[in-house]
Amino acid sequence: MHLNPYGEDAVNLAAELANRRPVDAQELADRCRAAGLTLERPVSRDDLVRALEALDAWEEVVDAVDEHERAALVNAMLAAAASHPRLTDHAGSGWHLHYREEHRPLGDLLFSLIAVGTALHLAGRGMHRLRRCAVAECTTLFADTSRTGRQRYCSQRCANRDAVRRHRARTA
Repeated sequence: MHLNPYGEDAVNLAAELANRRPVDAQELADRCRAAGLTLERPVSRDDLVRALEALDAWEEVVDAVDEHERAALVNAMLAAAASHPRLTDHAGSGWHLHYREEHRPLGDLLFSLIAVGTALHLAGRGMHRLRRCAVAECTTLFADTSRTGRQRYCSQRCANRDAVRRHRARTA
């Protein structure tokens, strides 16, 4: 069975790239390879620009104030990124769906991957499952992939910091 590569991995990659934006095409390529993407061609400055556009659009989705705004923003991303779904068996990896044309540059691939992955994540897990960390001074974006869907913090470190702050406020 193939797991859907457009789900959890896509939104986690979007969060990782959005929180620490790549500064050049080589860094983008290295981080995409580290995330498990197969790069079919050299990565260019245009790919970086397109990837940054995808991250800007994704950040707007995360910061949307309600479900309807979030859905409209995801739908705009999908319209700008996705083409007809197609079956593919590239490199003998097994048949699976791609929501993009074959042999697209990395920037287009990332836009499509992030758009479709975000749509599947929100539709499958809940429209509330993208957010910023609940610690006021932390602006980290994350996708809530927890079992319960109640993740409030980007990391255990921020959760602990907030718990200590609340404890000190109660005992002061």
